[in-house]
Amino acid sequence: MTSFLVRSQTLLAAPPGLWRLGLSRLAAALGLLLSAGAVPVMAQSPAPTLPPPDSVHLDRLGYMSTFPPEGAQRVDQSNAYKYPQLRWVVQHLRELQPTRNIRRGSAPASALPADPKPLGALQFEDAKGQKISLEAWAQSTYTDALLVLHRGRVVYERYDNQMQPSSPHLLFSVTKSFTGLMAAQLAHEGRLDPQALVTRYVPELAGSAWGDMKVREVMDMTGAVRFRENYTDPSSEIFGYAWASGLLPRPAGYQGAGNVYDFLKTLPKDGEHGQAFTYRTVHSEVLGWIVSRVTGQHWADLMSQQLWQKMGMEEDAYVMVDSVGTPLQGAGLNATARDLARVGEMLRLGGRFNGQKIFDAAVIEDTARGGDRERFKAGGLQAARPGYSYRNQWWVLHNADGAYEAAGVHGQFIHINPAAQMVVIKLSSHPVAGAAFTHATTLKAWAALAQALR
Repeated sequence: MTSFLVRSQTLLAAPPGLWRLGLSRLAAALGLLLSAGAVPVMAQSPAPTLPPPDSVHLDRLGYMSTFPPEGAQRVDQSNAYKYPQLRWVVQHLRELQPTRNIRRGSAPASALPADPKPLGALQFEDAKGQKISLEAWAQSTYTDALLVLHRGRVVYERYDNQMQPSSPHLLFSVTKSFTGLMAAQLAHEGRLDPQALVTRYVPELAGSAWGDMKVREVMDMTGAVRFRENYTDPSSEIFGYAWASGLLPRPAGYQGAGNVYDFLKTLPKDGEHGQAFTYRTVHSEVLGWIVSRVTGQHWADLMSQQLWQKMGMEEDAYVMVDSVGTPLQGAGLNATARDLARVGEMLRLGGRFNGQKIFDAAVIEDTARGGDRERFKAGGLQAARPGYSYRNQWWVLHNADGAYEAAGVHGQFIHINPAAQMVVIKLSSHPVAGAAFTHATTLKAWAALAQALR
């Protein structure tokens, strides 16, 4: 998969008209969103030239700052997923798309004690062997928020690009990891059988790729489903997802699925299940459907009751929904850095936080152990994420510290390092969606932080 800028420039060169608009928006939004956690190899094409971060700072761009916003200041459906407009969108998604709230409740916010350390000046070598400070790395990777916890204390907290501690940020595929944990908890409780067929819980999928797929193959993305991401072919399945979910305006005469669940029913099997890890956001949508079917509750309500209220979050979160209220359980969550830090600390502590059990320790242990590394290799991502595996919709590094993480395009992370007693939250609006562009240096940043905090 090519980078964001290369793909966008190619599509924007197409003839004007409906397809030009659709293709460019889809390339910038849906295709990248659907590959959110993957780290595709950056082919032989040269690295894109990136704008200086200061040149695309929201203070300078002035988006949506007049009453009403006019001309170049306006962000709407016609340009929302272009760059640099995307820098505004990731902090303001609900102003453009339908969403459902995830309530924090009325209890006081749980404590996040502060113990500031001068980590901004921390020096480490980037992927090219050049010295760089943590602060310079954050700025060069278009970071909107960076928060580091050590033993539950905030040792570093940085906001930029109009981001505030109270600002929710679009998390893209970090969303998947919440869905995966909820499913894993239900499995631990015996309410969900990972070895059962998907159709035991969602019989509506009997005629689809999931008709003979096991729930565990959905949880670890080893199920074989035909889901092409061809951004120049409107017959490819990515267009169907975009139109069904509402991420792309439907063309005149559209007769396809009107919501995400109806779209999932149309996807056929492609290969043999269980053979290889293949990253597909549609698996997360199916898993979320299973979770809601088992519990009888909307995903957003589960998030509120099981996490946001129990954990004493500071702010409400929210999730994007389709035309019938189906949440985008693979890419639609929006939350603040401080509340995500609480999630990371809860996981580091084995599932407990704010005096309450959020997940059983066995669920966290199972996730952190990782998945089948041979199946991960068979999926073709070993070159990009060497040594990794995927379990319960979390990326597991298999390093000496036992680190694991949730990840999303444009630079979203919940990174947990149990050995270093460290949690890092990074929320970004990088011009290049795919993580391959920054991943090697990101690993070095994690390692430098862990070493400094030891």
